[in-house]
Amino acid sequence: MIDRYTLSKMGTVWSEHHKLEIMLQIEVLACEAMAKIGIVPKKSMENIRKNAKFDIEEMKRIEERTKHDMVAFVYNVGQSIGEDSRYLHMGLTSSDLLDTALSVQCVEASDILIGDIKKLMLILKQKAKKYQDTVCIARTHGVHAEPMTFGLKLANWYDETRRNLERLESAREMIRYGKLSGAVGTFANIDPSVEEFVCEKLNLKPVNAATQVISRDHHCQYVTTLALVAGTLNKIATEIRLLQETEILEAEEPFFKGQIGSSAMPHKRNPVICERISGLSRILRANAQAAFEDMTLWHERDISHSSVERIILPDSAIALDYMFHKITPILEGLLVYPKNMIQNLSKTRGLIYSQRVLLELMKKGLTREEAYDIIQKCAMEVWQETSEFKDALNRDRRVRKYMKTEEIDMCFDIKYYTRHIDRIFKRVGIK
Repeated sequence: MIDRYTLSKMGTVWSEHHKLEIMLQIEVLACEAMAKIGIVPKKSMENIRKNAKFDIEEMKRIEERTKHDMVAFVYNVGQSIGEDSRYLHMGLTSSDLLDTALSVQCVEASDILIGDIKKLMLILKQKAKKYQDTVCIARTHGVHAEPMTFGLKLANWYDETRRNLERLESAREMIRYGKLSGAVGTFANIDPSVEEFVCEKLNLKPVNAATQVISRDHHCQYVTTLALVAGTLNKIATEIRLLQETEILEAEEPFFKGQIGSSAMPHKRNPVICERISGLSRILRANAQAAFEDMTLWHERDISHSSVERIILPDSAIALDYMFHKITPILEGLLVYPKNMIQNLSKTRGLIYSQRVLLELMKKGLTREEAYDIIQKCAMEVWQETSEFKDALNRDRRVRKYMKTEEIDMCFDIKYYTRHIDRIFKRVGIK
């Protein structure tokens, strides 16, 4: 991922140096495990533990000759421990190092993202409570539907984000597997106790069965989960972008002193951060598709997945971390305009109460079809004219045959639509 979207802590997790540190730790732990079963002499183990190190620049020079990055790593570490290097990487294959180190990195990245999502949940919960009773219009197909509250919109986001936390925690567990079982996963040249020892030290679980690699369904679930979480952030960002449209202006990204909206038009206040979040979510969805492709390898392994994962795993985690760090302060400082919400409620001149009138006519004994025909005719008059829906109802003989004026008035009580909001909030877990 480019530097623009890479935050320091997450960037460190995916740095080449950190990856090599984990791999070196795996090699040393493997030697320790073999020392416990008498394969590596005690003195040699002390030398390995004390002196094993790597030099990235020297590794690059070795790789130029060998054309194999893991061989370059093993050779370079071996240079630091001398003759005892014969115990290094004993019975292991490159993917034992790569897959196990990758799992550690994914778990570390997950911990950062779990912290991010918990911060977002806290803000969403606070905002939902603040605007729980702030009435606004709900829209379906972009058209005014019926009244709701702005807090309910936020509560919906909170509930989805809570589910995403569960998904992310599940994906963390699915990726928390290590593998040190040799060239094709049979433990032919390494004792299974080595894998168990190393995984325990790294807080990983030994994978039940492997080929030369850990099966890529683990990684696919991980990447697709990140994409799903990013999808929720895109959903939130898109809603804010829509609500910030000039003709609506019910909510708006914070606009800070000194901020520039447009290089050409000084009046502009654009939802640029939300647009950036929407754009980055496309990257994660594309990466998820690549993760599905990586699941299928030739026989016990080829390396068609390797180059892909070097991009999609760090980029997805880094981008999602960045998206969290952008959307959280937006929601924390979100500009909300309740007066505009009230004004927008009246734009259709009462048409948003049509279903309530429909149901009242049905209670009077009309079939749904009969009641719908009556109400739709009145509604179409309002769309075409400037009269109020309530007036159109009062003028209609068929409506007045079944409903008195006060009964029609009762259908325009906005509290009718918000009377169950408290119940919904309790279901969501916001008190």
